[in-house]
Amino acid sequence: MEQLPQRLPIHSLSLPEVEARLAACGQPAYRAKQVFQWIYGKRAKSFSSMSDLPAGLRTELESQFLFDSLEPVRTLGSEDTTRKYLFRLNDGSLIESVLIPASPALYGEASDRRTLCISTQVGCAYGCKFCASGLDGWSRNLLPGEIVGQVLRVEELCGARINNIVFMGMGEPMANYANLMTAIGIINAPWGVELGARHITISTSGLAPQIRQLADQPLQVRLAISLHGATNAVREQIMPVNRKYPLEALMEACEYYTQRKKQRITFEYILIEGVNDRPEDAAALVRLVRRLNAKVNCIPYNQVEGLDWIRPSEARQDAFMAVLQRAKVPATIRREKGHDIAAACGQLRRQVAPQAAGG
Repeated sequence: MEQLPQRLPIHSLSLPEVEARLAACGQPAYRAKQVFQWIYGKRAKSFSSMSDLPAGLRTELESQFLFDSLEPVRTLGSEDTTRKYLFRLNDGSLIESVLIPASPALYGEASDRRTLCISTQVGCAYGCKFCASGLDGWSRNLLPGEIVGQVLRVEELCGARINNIVFMGMGEPMANYANLMTAIGIINAPWGVELGARHITISTSGLAPQIRQLADQPLQVRLAISLHGATNAVREQIMPVNRKYPLEALMEACEYYTQRKKQRITFEYILIEGVNDRPEDAAALVRLVRRLNAKVNCIPYNQVEGLDWIRPSEARQDAFMAVLQRAKVPATIRREKGHDIAAACGQLRRQVAPQAAGG
């Protein structure tokens, strides 16, 4: 067999890519399908375990491809069964994934909805002032296989199928657009994880060009905007990205997306006391929602060590929500999920990283 250079991470590749690489080695196309059935159907962790493949092919696979390693470092579980996972990658980098179970208030007591918040970068370059992910800066983009691997690893650890994915963990997903879309293709594909596109949501801090790019691709993934401020003045105070893509540019990109996709966008809105939780902030949010026919997901701030922002009292949260409700804005508030385990993006990594560096 012809030896091709450079071992490639198998979870970063599509079925056609593996078929082509094996064909160059004289292998029939159906062998790639067998490999993918082992990887995604049987969740194999090595080529040596693929027992119905010829020994020579398994050796060849070892020489051509490698498995991305997501080593569990720590798992935190909250009283409401939210789980936060910290993983170490092949190069020693640390990333987080958060598993959020269904809320009975929203989906009913019998719901088996399990949402996984996935990281797309090691750290973050966008520096949102309330977020722990960017406190130590940006290190690198995740490979597609490192993104896909979070789904596989969490399913293994929790013993259940993930049926909803949100790209809103560490990093800005749209800043890693090419790898993100490759990973989504693998997650969505019948030969991959096989999760429907409508169960996949991309959350962005507001990269307007990539929102337009996403609107022009065919997959019906959903879009959430990490808004957190309904005026430029408020947004610029806490989100530096607003200086490059102010609300006017962001709203135009969102309008383009809704026109192309015929989908309703979600505004993610972290409530921070004295910053964006006043009645006038709620009124400004109502105006943006009406412009796009969007819906709102309010999230009371998760305290982050080293940052001075404050989680509003429930009375202030209720007053904010009352403005939205009087305006008949479709809005929900998520209060308990993970607050007791510091589930905000980047918090667990910052707790463990100094220990890891010291060890």
